[in-house]
Amino acid sequence: MKPAAFDYNKPADLAAALHALSGDAKPIAGGQSLTPMLNLRLARPAALVDIRRQADLLKISEAPDAIRYGAALPHAAFEDGAVPDGTNGMMRHVAGGIAYRAVRNRGTIGGSIAHADPAADWISALLALDARVIVQGAKGETAWPLDRFMLGGFTTVLEAGDLITGVSVPRLSPSARWAYYKICRKTGEFAKAIGAVVSDPDRGVFRIVCGAIEVTPILLEARSVEAALAEIDSRLADHAPAARQLYKTAMRRALEGLGETSA
Repeated sequence: MKPAAFDYNKPADLAAALHALSGDAKPIAGGQSLTPMLNLRLARPAALVDIRRQADLLKISEAPDAIRYGAALPHAAFEDGAVPDGTNGMMRHVAGGIAYRAVRNRGTIGGSIAHADPAADWISALLALDARVIVQGAKGETAWPLDRFMLGGFTTVLEAGDLITGVSVPRLSPSARWAYYKICRKTGEFAKAIGAVVSDPDRGVFRIVCGAIEVTPILLEARSVEAALAEIDSRLADHAPAARQLYKTAMRRALEGLGETSA
């Protein structure tokens, strides 16, 4: 299938890109999610705004407490260690497990967040890391906590004219540990269940995320394996027992392996 007709714009800078996004236009960078939607005519924008080579969206800004990554950075940049990783290897590990290398070469971190597929790796991992999604639009720049940015499956706070320009990820302390475990039917597919844990006692941080559910990932209040599994049973009571078991298995393996996959 082929997409419906659309105009194509390749702005010279970020200001021009934001201007071009006013109205019925969509940004495109890697196009790994948007292109299939165009071909299936699930998305029919009047125009596409090419932001892949925007210098402002490829920048990396380091601060003592966080690193801000440009939204157009591809997954492969994280996988290959081509960008700094303040998460003790967690972001590199997560990026390396996204789909296939061809997808990781073109797909971008900002595009994955904007698409907001509940089963996508970055959604759960960045929630566990307490990252902020940086959005530029008519109201200026806003830094959204991920659980407020994502309103539901494939649904976000983004409005017409808004653009994700980056993601700010807190640095973990040297002693921090993390674990990330996902269950897929086969390598390269979206996850059926995700367990993500970040433990950073020096910063007073302990975050457990149950992901790849139909809506937003769940930030659990539990602090132990048994409590986490009980909370999953309680908060996902409307899911089939087999589905709950997958989430519990992913979470158990993440919690029991905490630190084993850290850098």
